[in-house]
Amino acid sequence: MIEVRDLYKAFGSVKAVDGVSFSARDGEITGLLGPNGAGKTTTLRMLYTLMAPDRGQVLVDGIDAAVDPLGVRRQLGVLPDARGLYKRLSARENIDYFARLQGLPEELLASRREALIKALEMEDIADRHAEGFSQGQRVKTAIARALVHDPRNVILDEPTNGLDVMATRALRQFMQQLKAEGRCVLFSSHIMQEVAALCDRIVVIAHGRVVADESPEALREQTGESNLEDAFVKIIGSDEGLAA
Repeated sequence: MIEVRDLYKAFGSVKAVDGVSFSARDGEITGLLGPNGAGKTTTLRMLYTLMAPDRGQVLVDGIDAAVDPLGVRRQLGVLPDARGLYKRLSARENIDYFARLQGLPEELLASRREALIKALEMEDIADRHAEGFSQGQRVKTAIARALVHDPRNVILDEPTNGLDVMATRALRQFMQQLKAEGRCVLFSSHIMQEVAALCDRIVVIAHGRVVADESPEALREQTGESNLEDAFVKIIGSDEGLAA
């Protein structure tokens, strides 16, 4: 479980994150939505300890990120906005490298790696260098690398960005599998169809603040819209009116 309590982050005079609080629960997929510049990426970077908040608290399975950032990282599997593969390594070598960074024993490493390669249908690229990979192949490798230490909490930043239809479909099915295993899945996306199909809860951020935290059905009821995209636009629009 990921808990975010009253997070603040400013860059000079700009408040990127202005008191964000929400929870992402085990066995659920939580969507983090918002327009560009809303504070989503800054929030995610604070969750996976790449950036320290000015104040507030991040708890992952009860571990405080400010007190034990390494302990938090062990509980997280992260697909960041920059995939960051080592191009001269094969997919297998990329996965192995991160498994060793996580301290995974060698006898467990191979079985975890091969299980992920099978689950993500990567057999045809496992021994190819990452240089020249398609976007879908890069994402699959980055996800396998993020999950090789078997974390209970998974953060995916725009996971289907740039993927073709078949790769997107496979990734959505894999996310459902993670949920079925009881993991906490938090992901950001701009694709409302994807959010509507996958999310148990949706957290909407605008101007660095949480402006909605509901199920998709509750958001539609709250706004009087039958379409989630229209509901999102109405929520963002009303917030901009309040901020003006």
